[in-house]
Amino acid sequence: MAALLGVATLVGCAGTPRSQDGVVARSGAAPSWERDGAHSNPPQGVDSLPDAEPVIEHIRSGGPNKPYRVLGRSYTPVAGDEPMKQRGLASWYGKKFHGRQTANGETYDMYAMTAAHPTMPLPSYARVRNLANGREVIVRVNDRGPFHPGRIIDLSYAAASKLGLLNHIGRVEVTRITHDEIASGAWRRGGSDDAPPAVMEARAAPLEMAPNAAIEVPAEAVHQVAAVRPADQAAPASADAAAGFWVQLGAYRQRDGAERFQRSVAADHGWLAPRLGIFDDAAIFRLQAGPYASRDEAQAAADRVRDELRLVPLIVERR
Repeated sequence: MAALLGVATLVGCAGTPRSQDGVVARSGAAPSWERDGAHSNPPQGVDSLPDAEPVIEHIRSGGPNKPYRVLGRSYTPVAGDEPMKQRGLASWYGKKFHGRQTANGETYDMYAMTAAHPTMPLPSYARVRNLANGREVIVRVNDRGPFHPGRIIDLSYAAASKLGLLNHIGRVEVTRITHDEIASGAWRRGGSDDAPPAVMEARAAPLEMAPNAAIEVPAEAVHQVAAVRPADQAAPASADAAAGFWVQLGAYRQRDGAERFQRSVAADHGWLAPRLGIFDDAAIFRLQAGPYASRDEAQAAADRVRDELRLVPLIVERR
């Protein structure tokens, strides 16, 4: 009975009434067990579904990101790619909304790793941690809600299952993953606070545009190149051989953050290891691969980096 009462309080998001501003929003009334909840025969293996894989997606103005009003309360979504961390209650929504339209105009799939948030820019990616058991998931936020006092996020059935929240509403910590963290790969390490990434040149750019971005770095701005590599790897390019085209994988305010990411890339992508170097450009530590003799060669490497590392590289010319 306690479990049923817990599920009965869950509030869904997708496909319920639109606000006066046209934003899809759910009703604040708690649906009964018969109206929402889980299917009688949910698919097997939901708990083993992979988390959402963050990629940089364009945040457009208007649409689901414009101010709206629901149940007498006004909401103003965050306008751009800003960090966000909250603690509060999480609920989930299920079969009542399965297959209906989300606020982002997509189709809600209760068995995908998604979530709804009242003010996070859509689309976004977020790390959600159950404060009771320490479990974490990465979700793609593509819907609006919850609109119940005290609740900060509504999870899909799949996300709630992996967090152990199917039978009750629980306290969670929600951390939005920024474009900088996606581009640098910092999100894979949990967004380490001791090595925050610097603002990337590709900030807020759509994924397909980023590899075409280029910046010019004069030789006098290059202070040093260093590398952290396995002993059996070939030495990376040195400062004396820095001229050419480089593929930038990340930029950090602290050197150890760049070094940790270099070790991770070198271990998982051996073809890049001999080319990796860290440039100290005016107190920004840039992890780059190169040099390449032509922009076309660098572009080919950047395309491979984007496909394998799921980040947004930049092509940099050093003279």
